[in-house]
This record gives sequence, structure tokens and C-alpha cells, in this order.
Amino acid sequence: MKTTTKTYIFFLGIAAFLVACSTKKDTFIHRQNHRLSTKYNILYNGGNSLNQGVVDLRSQYKDNFWEILPVERMQVTEDKMLPGETKNPNFERAETKATKAIQKHSMNIDGSERNPQMDEAHLMLGQARYYEQRFVPALEAFNYVLYKYPQSDKINLVKIWREKTNMRLENDEMAVNNLRKLLKEIKFKDQVFADANATLAQAFINLKETDSAIAKLRIAIDFTELNEEKARYRFITGQLYEERGQLDSANVMYQQVIDMNRKAARQYVIQAHARQAKQFNPKNGDTIAFLEKFNDLLKDRENRPYLDVLNHQMGLFYDKVNKPEQAKKFYNKSLKSKPQDQYLIASNYRNLGEIYFNDAKYVTAGKYYDSTLTVLNPRTREFRLITKKKDNLKDVIKFEGIAQRNDSILKLAAMSPEAREAFFQKHIDNLKKQEAEMKAMMEKLAKEKAAIAANEEQGKDMKQGTVESKKAAIAPVSSSLESSSFYFYNATTVEMGKLEFVKKWGKRAYGENWRWSKGNTTKGANASEDPDKDSADNSEKDDTKTVNPQHTTAFYIKQLPTDAKVLDSLAKERNFAYYQLGVIYKEKFKEYKRASDKLEQLLKNNPEERLVLPSLYNLYKIYEIIEPSKAAAMKSRIISEYPDSRYAQILLGKTADDAIASSPEATYDGFYKEFEAGKYRELLPKTNQAIEQFTGEEMLPKFELLKAQLQGKLIGLAEYKKALNYVALTYPNSEEGKATEQFIQKKLPYLESLSFNSEPVTSWKIVYPIAFPETEAAKKLTVKLEKFVKERTIEKMTLSNDIYTMNRNFIVIHGIKNLDNAKGIGQVLKDFKEYKISEPYYILSSENYKVVQVMKNFEDYVSGDWLNKPIVPVQRNLEIEKEAPKVVEQGKNKGTVTKDELFAEDPAAPPIQGASTNAVDPKGSKSGGVNPTPSNSPKGNDNSPMNSLPPAPGYSPKK
Repeated sequence: MKTTTKTYIFFLGIAAFLVACSTKKDTFIHRQNHRLSTKYNILYNGGNSLNQGVVDLRSQYKDNFWEILPVERMQVTEDKMLPGETKNPNFERAETKATKAIQKHSMNIDGSERNPQMDEAHLMLGQARYYEQRFVPALEAFNYVLYKYPQSDKINLVKIWREKTNMRLENDEMAVNNLRKLLKEIKFKDQVFADANATLAQAFINLKETDSAIAKLRIAIDFTELNEEKARYRFITGQLYEERGQLDSANVMYQQVIDMNRKAARQYVIQAHARQAKQFNPKNGDTIAFLEKFNDLLKDRENRPYLDVLNHQMGLFYDKVNKPEQAKKFYNKSLKSKPQDQYLIASNYRNLGEIYFNDAKYVTAGKYYDSTLTVLNPRTREFRLITKKKDNLKDVIKFEGIAQRNDSILKLAAMSPEAREAFFQKHIDNLKKQEAEMKAMMEKLAKEKAAIAANEEQGKDMKQGTVESKKAAIAPVSSSLESSSFYFYNATTVEMGKLEFVKKWGKRAYGENWRWSKGNTTKGANASEDPDKDSADNSEKDDTKTVNPQHTTAFYIKQLPTDAKVLDSLAKERNFAYYQLGVIYKEKFKEYKRASDKLEQLLKNNPEERLVLPSLYNLYKIYEIIEPSKAAAMKSRIISEYPDSRYAQILLGKTADDAIASSPEATYDGFYKEFEAGKYRELLPKTNQAIEQFTGEEMLPKFELLKAQLQGKLIGLAEYKKALNYVALTYPNSEEGKATEQFIQKKLPYLESLSFNSEPVTSWKIVYPIAFPETEAAKKLTVKLEKFVKERTIEKMTLSNDIYTMNRNFIVIHGIKNLDNAKGIGQVLKDFKEYKISEPYYILSSENYKVVQVMKNFEDYVSGDWLNKPIVPVQRNLEIEKEAPKVVEQGKNKGTVTKDELFAEDPAAPPIQGASTNAVDPKGSKSGGVNPTPSNSPKGNDNSPMNSLPPAPGYSPKK
């Protein structure tokens, strides 16, 4: 009977459960069943997963204390995920649970929800999506709660989450409006009220309204129940005060964080100390108390994970009090702590670089700047500034090295023989002392290693017993090298022995009778028949002769230059280095004191005249900033001693009538227009004058490059190469210097390889040499040739008057197809009665004419009778790597530019359009070639294969 009753009860319970599982019946049993199942099963497990995911998220998040912290510890990333991927499996599980609760237990009957847990299910769904950074779906979940469950007890919390999502979607203004309404609706000032104020503060921070953000954060601090939030909000408030310049208020907020002690996360406490240290002024503050405080922090075991931050602040403190050695010590300690903060590492390297820079150790400073750039974000302004400073440092290193080296040589050369001898003797004494100390240290190290090896061997014997020690004694040598005390197994003692041998015997070749002196070993038959006697005699001589050359004053004195020309050259090089350093410190580093020191020293060195006036003017500009009284004296000196100079005219507020131009930029632009017009002869002396006047200006490399181009067009390839080398070596870090160096390496070899009759002929030319300036006879010749070319209809020809040298031009007929035609035309012009041209003419192929214009070797062509010699094509490696993409015909852009593409020439066009004064191509446009860019053209504009360099005198590249 009992069994039957239990069975009935069991089946009755199952039936009741099945009936209660229905989501369509609005009864007490149905509602309670679904409510309890949702709350204590699905949502409970989902809540656990969500909380664990939040813990994981916050543990992985690293605060950037160099910027204002966000209110919520969550890093938004732009990483794209593939379908099915998730950033955190806990959030995926929480979302799955929330979705299951909604699908299985939602009781939507007659348009209303009967399960009171559905609002929490949707809230959890939105939170899981929010933490997964799927903000649009999260917003849908929160809006559904607001729409469907307006009477929910979680409605205020849902509104806060909705506005947090809006802020992530950059709808900060909407969030501010909605949160202000919410704060008016909240009746109880509890944790939700604190969260609403903190969220509103974040919206104000995003909108840069720091005063409103501070007010809301202070409210959040008062009403939050979590110490972690109190500490974070106080720290952020201090950051906002600091940003507004209210340092006292910021210091108070940081002190409140410090006073929380262990109630606050340790990172906030340490960073609050660091922020206070940043505000500390050693001139007004108590430095003793500061040092005691930070020394205590450094000794505290709890602060070991933060030694990088504390040591960095100590380094900054010693930087402020101008103790660079102590600062270096703490910056290095900070780096040795292996910090995870990349910007902290960059700051340590940068500050060390600044210390070495201020100490004039520019090579070491450059290395630290390199290290800084490896860990600094390349997209920051600071990265660009340090990159620029590092690049500028190359010039500083170069010129400082020149100045120091030449100064030392010149000072030694100017000493009396006695003073020079004493100077080098002092150096030798120091050198011997260092060598003795090194020797003693190596001997001590060798003894320590031998003692350690002996102790290890003894311990091994005691441990393994007599039998094992005997086995070890007869073991192969290679197995006991490290532990043996045998002389030749110790690398340190062997090296010491080698040094001692070289000091005593010098460098001896390996072989028999090595003790014989070098002289005896080369005597051959004249050597003594008694080797032992010679050996003994020579060893005695070697003992006296094998003296280290570096220990004699003669070794150094004989290396000093004595020739007056060499010393004068060194002085000029040093003076120019001083001038360049003064300009670099002034213009690029704004180190006005250092710049003035360099220029003042330059004037004391009695420099050449061309450096005096620019130095005075630069000193005037410097003293205007740092010492106005000296600026007035400099101005007076320039006006009185150089009244007609450009600088004097500038100081007087007017421009002299005979001044080249008002500025280097305007001058260069004018020269550029003249260059385009082909006025090379007139432009060359002007360029030389401009280089003299604009010494030290940033535009100087452009003028030097323009001069090189003019020399190439008027004098020839040899002079062109010299001038290009000067530009590349004198201005290696300028854009012009770099482009010139590339041209010299990649393209100049082709020009140097040009020779007569070395390329297949494409067309022919008739050349009439004339003098410059042109005579009446030359003008009549031009008129006759123009008439002939105009009347010639069978064969299309052109005429040009091409510059050859400073005092010579060529009148050239272009576009003749074959040699017989050229000879016939020349004869017609000579014999036909309408022309009767008596002036001598010469027939050249287009390729040979190119060589003539490049090399300026017309006389060699004439005397060599190259017209009657065979054509022998020379195979050249002419492929030249492209410097930048260029617009070329389809199919020709193969990654390299061949000679034909680079120097393409229309056979009917003038071959030296760049050197022609009135040449016109078949299309009727003026020839231009590749010319220097105007001063205001953007850098890097590579419209020509030569990057603003003419490829060679007489060339006209079109691609």
C-alpha cells in the first residue's frame, strides 16, 4: 500500500511539474516555477560567469597613468574577430545563459511579462555584449528593458548601462542629457547614485568639461561603497585639477589617496606619490623631507613591484637640483627594474640622452635617443621631435668632433718644445699607471680564479673519494678545463702572459731561433756562425730596445703637423665647424647660451673674413633673446664696421640698392627662373656671390647645388663631378646632399663611361662653332640656316643655338636621318649661291654630340677624325633602380629604368635642350631638362629621375 502511494505521488509530481513548465498559463505555480528556475539556476550561473569575466578583464587591463584615467577599467580595442570567436569565454557563457533564460522562461502573456526575472536576464545579456565590445547589440538589450519593463526595480541601473554604451559609441552629449534626467529621478542616494555620477563624469571628461567632471566625481566619491572606486575617483580628480593648473587642489586629492593606505590599490598610492613628486619644486620645498620620504618608499618591501616608478621620480628630482650623476644612477636603476610601462622606459632613455647631450657627449646621447625611439609610439608628436633632434645630432657630432680634434692639434702645435714634451710625458705617466692597475687587477682575478678552481677540485675529491679523484686526474683534458688550475687552461693568465711577452720581446714571427733580433734574421750569410752567442747578445739588446712606442714622447710629437699650410687648413676647418655648431644650436636646438659660446669662441680664433659678419649677426639675434644689452653692442658693431652689408641694411630696416635680394629664398627663386631661361653664363657669377653672402643659411646647399649644375653645363663632367662631391660631403644630412650622393653612386658612372662611336647611330647633326658673344657674322649665319631649315620640306629639321662653354656656342641643325644626307646638306650650304656659308662645319651623330656636350671634348672629336671611324657599340650596365614611381607608358614600368627610358631622346629634337638658349622641340614647347626645384617646392617631389638634379650637361630626360 505504501509503495503504491509513493508511486502515485511521484507521477502526480511529475505531472504537476510538466503542467507548471508551460509559459502560456498565468498561474501562481507557473510564475513561481519559472521565476525560481530563472533566478537560482540560469541567471545564477550566468552571473558567476559574468563576474569572473569582469575580474579577468580588469586583471588584464593596464592603466596608463601618463594620461587621465578612465572611470571604468576597460580597454576598447579594434581587433576584429572571426565568426565564432570570442574575446572572453566567460562573457560568451553569460550571454548564452541570459539567452536561454529568455527563450525558456519568458512568460509573455497578453502583451505583458509575467516572469519578474526577465528584466535581469536582458540586463545580463546587455552587459555580456558590452564587455565583449559589441555595443550596438548591447544597446538593443538595454533599450528592450526600458521599453518592456518600465516598472523594473533595475530600471535605474539599466539606464546607467545604456548611457555607458552610448559613450562607447561616442554619443557623449546624449549620455549627458539622459544621465542628468536620471539623477533627478533617483530617490535614494546609494551605489546606483554614485555610479550614475561617475558615468556622467566620464561623459564630461570626454567632452573636455573638466570642471563639471570634477563636481560629479566628488559626489561619486562620497556615495560609493567600494574603496577601489574611492581611490580611483580621487586619483582622477587629482589629475583633472592638475590639468586645470590647480596644483594645490590636486595635491590634496593625491594625499587623500595616499592616506587610504592599504584600503586603496597599491598602484594608486605609488602613482599619487609620483604625482606629488612631479609638482615638487626644490627651490621652495623641503628637499630633505622629500628624500627621506622617497628613500623610505624605496626600502618598503610592499613597493618592490613599483621600484621603476620610484627610481624614475628620484632621477627627476636630481635632474631638477642639477645633479646629473645622481640622476643617471636612478634612471639606470629604473631601467634595471624592467618596467612594463613603455613610456616610462622611453622617458628614462630620453632623460639620459638629455643629460649626455648637456654634457656634450653627443655620440652617447644619440644612442640613448635611438633607444627612446624604439619604445616610443611612432604616431606621437614627441616621437617626431626626438627623431628630428637625433637627426640634427648627426651634424653636431660631426662638427664637435672636428672642432675638438683640430683645437687639440693646433694647441699642441703652438706649444714650445719643452711644454709639448711635458704634456706628452704626463700622458705617458697616466698611461703607465693605467696599465699597471690593469695588470694588478688581472693578476688578482687570475689568483681568485685559481683559488676557486682549487677549492672546487678539493671539494670534488672529498665528495667522490680517492678513487674517483684519481679517475678525474687521468680524464681527458677537455673534460676538466673549467676546473683545472693548470696555467694554459686559464684564459686570463694566458692573455697576461701574451701581453708580457710582447712588452719584453715585441712581435716575433713563429719559428726557430725566435730570440734572434729582426736585424740578424735578415742578414743571411752575414749572420754569426754561433747562434747561441747571437741569441744571447740579441736578447740583451732586445731588453733595451723593446720599449712600447706609446711610452715615448717622440711617438706623439712626430705625428703633429708642422707645415704651415696644413695648420692653416686645420684652423679653417675648425672655424667653419664652430660656425656650424653655433647655427645648429641656435636654429635647431634653441640652445642659445651654447650657441653664443661657440660663435664668441669663433671670433676669438681670428677666422676668415666670410665667417665674421654672419657670426656677428647670429650673435645679435641670440643676444636679443638672452641678453639685450649685448645685442645693442653687436648691432652697433655690424652697422659701423659693415655699413654696406646685407645684414646692416636689415638692421637699419632697409635694403641696399646693390644687395642681391631681401632674403635667400627670394634670391634663389630669382636664380631658378634665370636657370630655367638658360642664362647660365650670367647666373654663375651671381651664384658665387650668393654663396659668399649667404654662408650659414639653410638655403646654402641649394645654392651650392645650383653652382654644380652650372659648372657642369659650362665646364664639363670633370668639374661637375668635383662640385657634386663637394655638395655631398659638405651637406650630407640635407635633402640636397642625400640626393646628390645617390646620383653620384647610381648615375654618374654611366656618364663617365661615355665615349665616341660607342653607341648605334639614331640621327645626325651639323654643328657650326661660333664665338660668344656673337658677332655680326654669327648672326648672319643664323639667319641663313633658319631660312634653309624653314624651306626644307622633305626632311623635318630643327635649329638651335646651344651653349657649349663660357666663350663658345654651337649652332646645330638637328633631325638628319643619315650620314649621306648630312654631307649633302653641308655641301649645299657651302656651295649654293643663296647661302654661300664659308664658316667651317662638322658632322656628328646624335650620340657623339651627346658625348661632346657632357665631356666638353669637341677638339678631341675633330682631331680624332671620328666621323670616318667605325661604330663599335659598348655594352654597359645601364639599369638604374627607380627612386620613385613615375608615369610611364603601359608595359614599361618593370621596377628598373633602362638607359633608353631614362635618357629617352627624340631623334628630331634638340639633344641638349637644357643647355639651349632658344631651342624648340617639335611640339613647339621650350626645352627645359631637369632643373633645380624652386625654394618653395615640397620636399620629396620626385618629378624627375634625378630628384632635382640635372642628369648631365646636355641631357634632356623626358621620363
